Parts: sequence; structure tokens; C-alpha cells
Amino acid sequence: MSRVPITKHGEEKLREELRVLKSEARPRVIASIAEARAHGDLRENAEYHAAKEQQGFIEGRIGEIEGKLSAAQVIDITKMENTGKVIFGATVKLVDTESEDERTYRIVGDDEADSKNGLISYNSPIARALIGKVAGDVVLVAAPGGQREFEILSVEYI
Repeated sequence: MSRVPITKHGEEKLREELRVLKSEARPRVIASIAEARAHGDLRENAEYHAAKEQQGFIEGRIGEIEGKLSAAQVIDITKMENTGKVIFGATVKLVDTESEDERTYRIVGDDEADSKNGLISYNSPIARALIGKVAGDVVLVAAPGGQREFEILSVEYI
């Protein structure tokens, strides 16, 4: 099985979600199923069927998270020597050379990506263009609207 990179923060979020699912959501849905069973005929019991569906979702998500964690290669950027290069986990401040809009991105794993919050996947076109570069470098990124040019203002390992 190949290892999938994930940031330390991403791992912590998955472990917390797993904890909540196992210690809070799972017992709650088991109690709901027991209560619905007590109401009698299960064939026409909408509460029972809804609780069983919720249980299936919870168990599926638990399995999914456990699978992701078992395949994860946790990378803690704060423990790495800051060489100034853009690497997985780095926070990069850029300026669009045409519009002069500044943007800050953190390069993360696929499951952590959230572009609205500045988290981009290492597989995204912009991250692939940035990896290995240093502050002051200019990169070309193939965007949906055509080529975009960005200058790297800073690279932080936070």
C-alpha cells in the first residue's frame, strides 16, 4: 500500500473526528436503534430505519478514516529544516504579477484541501508549480482561464 502524505494538523483533525464518531455518535445511534425497536413492528418504523441508515453512515466513515490513517505518512513541517524551498506543508505567500493580488496557500494532502481557506492539495496545478521553488521565483500556472504568473513572496514552515 502506498503512503499518502498528510500534515500533522490533518492527522489530528481525522483522529478527533474518529474519536467523536466512536465515543459519541456510535453510542447515540445504538441507543436510538434500541429505542425504535421498543416501539414495535420494525417494518413500518421510520425511526428504526433512519437510525439504521445513520449507523451505516457512521460505520462507513469510521472505516474510511481508519483506512486513511493507516495509509498516512504524517509530515510535521515544523520539525523540518527551513531551506526556503516550497515543500509539502509549507505556507506560501504569492502575488499575481498581472493583477497584483496577494494570496497565501498552504500545501496539504488531498483530503485536507480547502481552497476557500487557503489549503491546496499537493496535486493541484499551482502546488505542483510551486514545489521546489524559493522566495523571489516566478512561476507559471496553467489555470482554467489560461496561464497565470505568480511571484513567490515568502515561504514559511509553520
